[in-house]
Amino acid sequence: MSESAPTAAETRRIAEEARDRVRFEEEALQLSDQVYRVARRLTGSREEAEDLVQDTYARAFRSWQQYQPGTNLRAWLLRIATNLNIDRGRRVQRAPDQTPLEEGDYYLYNRLESTMPDENPDEERVLDRLSQNAVVDALAEVPHDFRDVLVLVDIGEFSYAEAAQILDIPVGTVMSRLHRGRRILKQQLAEKAVTN
Repeated sequence: MSESAPTAAETRRIAEEARDRVRFEEEALQLSDQVYRVARRLTGSREEAEDLVQDTYARAFRSWQQYQPGTNLRAWLLRIATNLNIDRGRRVQRAPDQTPLEEGDYYLYNRLESTMPDENPDEERVLDRLSQNAVVDALAEVPHDFRDVLVLVDIGEFSYAEAAQILDIPVGTVMSRLHRGRRILKQQLAEKAVTN
């Protein structure tokens, strides 16, 4: 049994599909910096953000035909990233807690730290309070639903409607979660400033 040669119409369809896929991949890769910035804020660490971006693009390239040309590609990619991050958060919540390190594990570090003189402890304390790490840590303490909206609207500078489309929730829910998320973040930052 021999296979027949593809017809001109089949050959044209295959070529058009290949061209569309290349165009999709080029447009998607141009948005990688923006996807990374949002992923960095969603996850809180560079390594997890890189993994999230890689997973996002792997899923996007696998299901590229589901994307509707002419619609917002950035929103489509960020929706994939957000959904993957939510899934990751659920896996982390189900995972058992790791055992904490004992104080003895930090003996040498604590000993070295106690022998070093403090040049200006007040200045260091103020800088620690204002550091970006404190903001990232406080943002990590905000529950996922609220953090996702904060990252998209306040950091990613998406409109309420775009954030609603990415998260697949009503605009009113975006506004509510944004308000509550900002309040939680403000409280976390205040607590970190007081304890430092």
